[in-house]
Amino acid sequence: MHDINIVPYVDVMLVLLVIFMVTAPLVTPAIIDLPTVDKASQPRVVPIEIFVRADQGLRVRQRDASGQIVEERDVTKSELANVIKKARSKGGDLPVLIGGDKSARYESVLAVMDELRRQGVQKVGLQVKTTQ
Repeated sequence: MHDINIVPYVDVMLVLLVIFMVTAPLVTPAIIDLPTVDKASQPRVVPIEIFVRADQGLRVRQRDASGQIVEERDVTKSELANVIKKARSKGGDLPVLIGGDKSARYESVLAVMDELRRQGVQKVGLQVKTTQ
């Protein structure tokens, strides 16, 4: 019977393993000096905030680039579509944040998300309050 003798192959592999283990700590990592910038190159896009109240009412808040509130008003579900269309007509990809009252019905939040999807809004986030 002819068998393959693998002992020499194992010996070679162990020698290679020892060589790699000895030389690996001696290799110095390359130091890369990355450039720095003071400000982001792209303008900050401020999202529209939609709040779902406990009584299933909606409040829309819009801010300017500095974060100051430009407009805040109560809207109905049918008016929400017009607000989104108006904001999208200004150009660019419109980010939207949805905030819900703790006791708001989940269906109300989903209805807002469905309306945003129908209007073609791609960037939708949920607003949460962090606990300390």
